[in-house]
Amino acid sequence: MDIEKIQGNEMWWGTLGTVRPFPDFSPDVDAHDIQTALVKKDVATLVRILTNRNNAQRQKVAEAFRQVSQKDLSTVLKKALSGPLEDLMLALIMTPAQFDAHRLRQTMEGMGTDEEGLLEVLCSRTGQQLKDIMVAYKQAFGRYLENDLESETSKDFSKLVMALVMKEERNTKGLIDIHLISEDVKTLAAAISGKKTDSAPWIQILTTRSPDHLNRVFLRLELLKGETMEKMVQNHFSGDLKLGLRTLVGCIQNTPLYLAQRLQVSMKKSSIVRGIMVGRSEEDLLCVRREFRKLTNTSLFSTIQKEFKGDLQQALLALCRSEDL
Repeated sequence: MDIEKIQGNEMWWGTLGTVRPFPDFSPDVDAHDIQTALVKKDVATLVRILTNRNNAQRQKVAEAFRQVSQKDLSTVLKKALSGPLEDLMLALIMTPAQFDAHRLRQTMEGMGTDEEGLLEVLCSRTGQQLKDIMVAYKQAFGRYLENDLESETSKDFSKLVMALVMKEERNTKGLIDIHLISEDVKTLAAAISGKKTDSAPWIQILTTRSPDHLNRVFLRLELLKGETMEKMVQNHFSGDLKLGLRTLVGCIQNTPLYLAQRLQVSMKKSSIVRGIMVGRSEEDLLCVRREFRKLTNTSLFSTIQKEFKGDLQQALLALCRSEDL
């Protein structure tokens, strides 16, 4: 995230996150307070500190803790906590790339692959973020993300996943290319107009263009075909590829709405709620909150209050930050 300096103050330029830099921040004070809280088994203090610092500050707290205690904060938290709260606190200690790398690994562990969890990360991240995630994945697990993704997926879905993880926008950023928009509309329309759908152009175009460009393409394609993008994907694709393209189109059109919908249907799954609350807390969680309110007629804050209890509830509410009336 770019930081703009205005009148000597640092502000997060354009951030729509709920977690901001904590004022009067002192990593040494925080490290000392965490050490004391661990001795006293004061979980509320651990939650209060770690949910009220942004990620860059939490990294400094972890380093200060290591200096003062000669121990790794993550290791100590694992011993002190358990269950979903432990998972949430450990997530907060990771860098964003490390967190997403761990989330991707979890989708591929055990029996079967969690395609929806996989797609949430791959479709909602930029090309640069995915490059960082690939590096973090190799560092954490000693494995190549692209190799694991390839072995866990098959056929056209595998082609989509590989294109997503390698995605790089080829159209010039900030420039509206009318000719390319027209060409893309024709190509996408032709691919679903024959007896047999050709998925290759859809995968290629949807993973190599900017969201701004693609939204212009989608608008013109919808006018041409007389149906929504969602309907087109629903009618012309099947299986995991249909799920993948539907998720990708949803993220291109409105990522916060897609995430709000995912929260709505998965509120009882703490791992999904944790992934979105932590993963979007410094990006666009305010937008996710707004979309959730519009979608459910209930605020995300009060929904979390209803669905969770104890320290986990307090931690999630701290990330959510406030009520939407």
